[in-house]
Amino acid sequence: MGFLNLKQKVVVIFGVANKKSVAWAVAKTLMEESVKIVYVVRSQERKDFVLKQDAEAEVYICDVEHNEQIINTCNKIKENHKTIHGLCHSIAFANYDGGFKAFHETSKNNFLQSVDISCFSLISICNELKDNLDNEASVVTISISTTRMAAENYGYMAPVKAALNSTTVFLAKSFSEFSKIRFNAVCAGLLKTSASAGIPGYVESYLFAEQATLRKKALQTDEVADTVTYLLSPRSSGINAQEIVIDAGMSVNYFDKELVHKAVKI
Repeated sequence: MGFLNLKQKVVVIFGVANKKSVAWAVAKTLMEESVKIVYVVRSQERKDFVLKQDAEAEVYICDVEHNEQIINTCNKIKENHKTIHGLCHSIAFANYDGGFKAFHETSKNNFLQSVDISCFSLISICNELKDNLDNEASVVTISISTTRMAAENYGYMAPVKAALNSTTVFLAKSFSEFSKIRFNAVCAGLLKTSASAGIPGYVESYLFAEQATLRKKALQTDEVADTVTYLLSPRSSGINAQEIVIDAGMSVNYFDKELVHKAVKI
């Protein structure tokens, strides 16, 4: 059966976009464990990508900004799977089309849209699937390594992720009234993904983060996927309502002597 006890388990993954996405890295890792994966993607283009990788894949299209689509998609999944053992929520969106703006200039529409897609979608999905989630199922969402650092170019997305982290705690509590279902957030450091490429100044931040890690090597998407897979497995049964930080030690190394030397060198 394997150490993780995931063989033939059913896991629903929301958020695959392309080969660089965290959700796809999670899917590949789960494939190695012989997991039955159900994909939910935002568009036909993304569905075509998944089917190109696996022609037999079960894929649904759902734009989580529209709650009726969440309801319809979850109903289809429930028709095909009476029991769901795991759920990975890897969805985030922020509208940067207007260009970089100071945080206090954030528009109400952009902020609320981001909360709706990136955070509320998890609540809605879990509510719709609650009757089909196994009594000891695991739900994992993808967050960021810290929401307490005010990175100008990340802007209002950090407060939205803070809301997502808090949401996992409240879902864990409310679901504990009738199940042993667990909810956790994997809080990743900076990664090379297509989504991050749209953030102004991200490349410079990524290169700095790489130097700030203890190993002087950037965090890899596969490393995040491995942690997600562990949390989805029964082997992590004692972990609930937690934020698991994956940053290769970056958060303890901001005063690295080499970084300090470069910053103050005249």
